[in-house]
Amino acid sequence: MRAQFRMMRLLGTASCLSIIAAGALAQEQGQEQEDGFLGTLELSESKREIQTGTAIPITNIDQEEINDRQANTVAELIDTVPGVTLVNGSTPQGSGINIRGFGANGTFGTDQKVLIQVDGATTGAEELYRIGNQLFTDPELYKSVSVLRGTVGSFEYGSGVVGGAILLETKDASDFTGGQPGFRFRQTFGGASNGDAFLSSSILAWQPTEQYEFLLNYTHREQSDQKDGGGETIGNSAFELPSYLAKAKFSFGDNLEHSLTASWNNSTSQERDVPYDSFGTTSGAFGNVDRDIETAVGILRYQYRPADNDLIDLDVNLSYSDQQIDSSAVGRPSPLLDADHRYETTKLTVKNTAYFQTGIVNHDLRVGVEYINRERLDAFAAPGGTDRRFAFFAIDDMQVGENWTITPAIRYETQSIKGDADQSPPDNASYNNNALMGGLSARYEFESGFAVFASGAYTENLPIIDDLGTPLFMTQPEKSTTWEAGFSYDRGDVFSSGDVIRAKVNLYDTTLRDITSYRNLDEVNAQGVEIEASYAHASGFYVDFNANVTDATETNNTGAESRWRNEPADTARLTLGKRFGETLDVSWEILGAKAVQTNGRTLAAGYGVNTLRATYLPQEGVLEGFEFRVGIENILDKNYLPYLSTRNAPGRNFKLTLAKTF
Repeated sequence: MRAQFRMMRLLGTASCLSIIAAGALAQEQGQEQEDGFLGTLELSESKREIQTGTAIPITNIDQEEINDRQANTVAELIDTVPGVTLVNGSTPQGSGINIRGFGANGTFGTDQKVLIQVDGATTGAEELYRIGNQLFTDPELYKSVSVLRGTVGSFEYGSGVVGGAILLETKDASDFTGGQPGFRFRQTFGGASNGDAFLSSSILAWQPTEQYEFLLNYTHREQSDQKDGGGETIGNSAFELPSYLAKAKFSFGDNLEHSLTASWNNSTSQERDVPYDSFGTTSGAFGNVDRDIETAVGILRYQYRPADNDLIDLDVNLSYSDQQIDSSAVGRPSPLLDADHRYETTKLTVKNTAYFQTGIVNHDLRVGVEYINRERLDAFAAPGGTDRRFAFFAIDDMQVGENWTITPAIRYETQSIKGDADQSPPDNASYNNNALMGGLSARYEFESGFAVFASGAYTENLPIIDDLGTPLFMTQPEKSTTWEAGFSYDRGDVFSSGDVIRAKVNLYDTTLRDITSYRNLDEVNAQGVEIEASYAHASGFYVDFNANVTDATETNNTGAESRWRNEPADTARLTLGKRFGETLDVSWEILGAKAVQTNGRTLAAGYGVNTLRATYLPQEGVLEGFEFRVGIENILDKNYLPYLSTRNAPGRNFKLTLAKTF
């Protein structure tokens, strides 16, 4: 009954938010009609295209949005996705990503329930005490980021995905050459007032022929300590992050149906005399360290796509991910502060996509196998060892007739985990586990553009090397079940010729049990509603809206129930924008977060933050080809602490970016 009451409350909140958004949209539309001027007709597009054609709750951020948002970190880039909450976020260190209440927290950089992949390589470390480590890389290296929320669409990427997955794709030379032989050079300079931030990104793209393409990207980003809205310095917020990407591709065979791609992605940071607790702002009880961080991802990929055979679309991806965190105590030696951490993950994924028809059913079948080998360096309070896994997965998108899409998915994964032989018991023990996981989604689309969908998914989070010292945990995978339902709408020419309305509302109910990543917990139940909506008019006017409303509880091992400690605050984000042809795009973004309260006690105050952005792309004259971007974040210099973060958010910040492709 209590769960039903919570879901009814969530539905009520979602309905109110949708009505408010629709009212604002109608008011703006009515004003344009009264003025009697619709402007020059352009392709109707909002800031972000909502994925209404799938039952999977996924949000794609493309290159245009990456450029316009001028994000300091990948975390800052994706915090606009409903369901995503940042633990800090304006710095690569001491920050993390929480999706639907799972992922990073103020103690560990991750709880292993949010998966991060770069070009198919699984990255990141396990539970490092007080050290954030999820996305230590630069957004300038990437052309797209996809955020998958929940479990149902995750089975071709990994196991244990309860909160969601973040899938990053690096830039290619052909993105700049257009796939034609030639040479392109792109230079980007950027700066920000809060923290005297500086950015330089240089990209060389070369295609000597249509068969060969090469890309080099070197990006240097740095920032001093920022100040919050109250004018106070945010300690431990300075960083310097040089990154580079080298990538080559060779296509061959009839119609260039074969291709080989190799890439190396590297980001490093040197921090001197900084707090060991990267989530904190001062040295606190732990003291200071000198810390060197290096994250590297290497890819060797073979693809075979014969034009005359729909049954073969082969993708073989060999990846290597290495994250190394070396630290030494400043002052008196300490086993904790002097510990060095390293994770190396080698993965081979072989996947084939087949398109075929059986009766009235069209199949898009993806079948694959994976071998994963993860090695962890032995460190203080962090046992070293290896985690070897073999997995099989199959996902079949079945189009039944004109209206139905049904997608069954399955993943079977085996695990052999072993501690280093020179460790003392129980850290040197070995364990074997296996899990059968899967899900089913169904979507029905009406001719009106309205669609309804529902799904159910089950996954298991297999034990990690970090838990070798607790034998009970090594044979107890965490188990999660998620049920989802929702509707979408996608229609053009609704109020006037050339306009487009898109909307998607997704309700979910997740139960996590057999918990080992949090002590003394028996179960977590998280429910929520995620809303995405947009309207674009042929005149260039657009509205984007998204919201996230959650209600989650945790039950401890005595049966007592309380608010889930990592439940994010309810948030809503509204963007009003106007495009003037291809030359100018101006937008105003409003973010509101509800106060977090429990048992009559306020855990975090609510807040509202405004951001202005403008992109100017001259189409003629001496400035043709230049790209100017201006942003003013936190316009009113609001002083606030986002819930789940451990530092105040930055105050007012002026950003300027200049780019040109030669």
